[in-house]
Amino acid sequence: MKKLFRIVVPVALAMASLAVSVRAQDLASFEKRTTMKVLPNGLTVIVVERPEAPVFSFFTHVDVGADREYPGITGLAHMFEHMAFKGTDTIGTGDYAKEKPALGEVERKYQAYLREREKSVGRDEKKLAELEEAWQQAMKEAQKYVKENEFGKIVEENGGVGLNAFTSNEETGYHYSFPSNRIEVWAYLESDRFLHPVFREFYKERDVVHEERRLSESSPFGRLFEQFSGAAFIAHPYGRPVVGWPSDLESFSETDAENFYKKYYVPASMVVTLVGDVKASEVLPIVEKYFGRLPAGPKPEPLRTIEPPQNAERIVILHETSQPVFIEGYHKPGARDKDDADYDALQDLMSNGRTSRLYRSLVRDKKIAAFSGGFNGFPGSKYPNLFVFFAVSTPGHTPDETRDAIHAEIERVRKEDITDEELQMIKTRAKADLIRKLGDNQGLAFQLGSAQSLYGDWRELFRHVDDIAKVSKADIRRVANATFVESNRTVGMIESTQLAQASAAGKETK
Repeated sequence: MKKLFRIVVPVALAMASLAVSVRAQDLASFEKRTTMKVLPNGLTVIVVERPEAPVFSFFTHVDVGADREYPGITGLAHMFEHMAFKGTDTIGTGDYAKEKPALGEVERKYQAYLREREKSVGRDEKKLAELEEAWQQAMKEAQKYVKENEFGKIVEENGGVGLNAFTSNEETGYHYSFPSNRIEVWAYLESDRFLHPVFREFYKERDVVHEERRLSESSPFGRLFEQFSGAAFIAHPYGRPVVGWPSDLESFSETDAENFYKKYYVPASMVVTLVGDVKASEVLPIVEKYFGRLPAGPKPEPLRTIEPPQNAERIVILHETSQPVFIEGYHKPGARDKDDADYDALQDLMSNGRTSRLYRSLVRDKKIAAFSGGFNGFPGSKYPNLFVFFAVSTPGHTPDETRDAIHAEIERVRKEDITDEELQMIKTRAKADLIRKLGDNQGLAFQLGSAQSLYGDWRELFRHVDDIAKVSKADIRRVANATFVESNRTVGMIESTQLAQASAAGKETK
């Protein structure tokens, strides 16, 4: 299936070749080979039996991201993701009995340095330098006990591939694939890094994360999206960068990270999904044996802050030497809203592939954009978010031109019903997209785990396609008119300084 969808073919031919797979991957067939269990400590386990090859993939979903940070610790969710690869009290250490007090000394020295550094009055610069040197020396002592990348090496030695993780605005995920005969090795490794995490090399890794931040800042697109998000969300955490603010990345501590872990990495906030050559009757006892060791804790309280209604257009303009870029976003409800399928249908209409309205208008016909599109759910989907449109101008064209062309397409969908053919294509593609998402073990594990966490039922992944099948032309016009209004709009653009200079030089020549 993966190979099939990498080939560009007419939709009609694709649908014909996929008809059998649609029947094989409907909800009823998945229910027969899917088992879910909530362990006594609150952790949810989903097992999907797919015995085509002697391997399995897993996805550990933790219901926490940058949404649970606050000023002073921004970037900490991403930081803990890094820490989860540093090992445990038995992995990654040469002598934990000696390493543990050495790490404690690192933290004591850092806290003393930080207290002096943060003094707004009466800071002693000589003392500060001495405290920093003592902290650096403590880190060198602790480093003696570290076995670099031992967790990853153990995974690879046992046949694991694709070891990775991610942090978003609202979730953290961990994943890789293993041979089926290594299920117990996997269960031990994956549970133990959350049961006995050791925050070794914390400040060294904090510098790595800070470097990621600097790389983002060096990109005009990175700067634009950060400013755009900050303008669109003035109250909700969606307005803050996942990687964190520079001052926080220079200040938060190992103690902050440990407190964050204890509050949010509780079993009640975790979903573990396994997909592949595994049998639920054999796997669940193993999972319960190891993951059942995680101590139960209360699920963190829901996020209180709700973005207030926007009542005036907001505009961010960056002057850069890059290509001109235009982006605009409109506030809309989150994924659990009754109209979410309508918004997904609208996204498909406007931006899914070469037949989409934005591509045909801006790229193919007017040739004013190198590419153009839109997406529902920026920068996340759990909370009320943005429906975004964007375009990158072709040489000689400006953001104003792409803006006007996008607005023309928006007005069109607000005032006119879409065609019968367009509506049918949207519904057909929704089914095809679902099949593509389920095409490999890792993708399926990710989709089911995320759906279970977001909706409380993995079956919503399939039911959403049914919801799209019920979308009408009137539904699309209704949500378009409710959402795409000027006072609800945030605009971001990069105006090219090179283009402006060339235009000015041309005028002087004349």
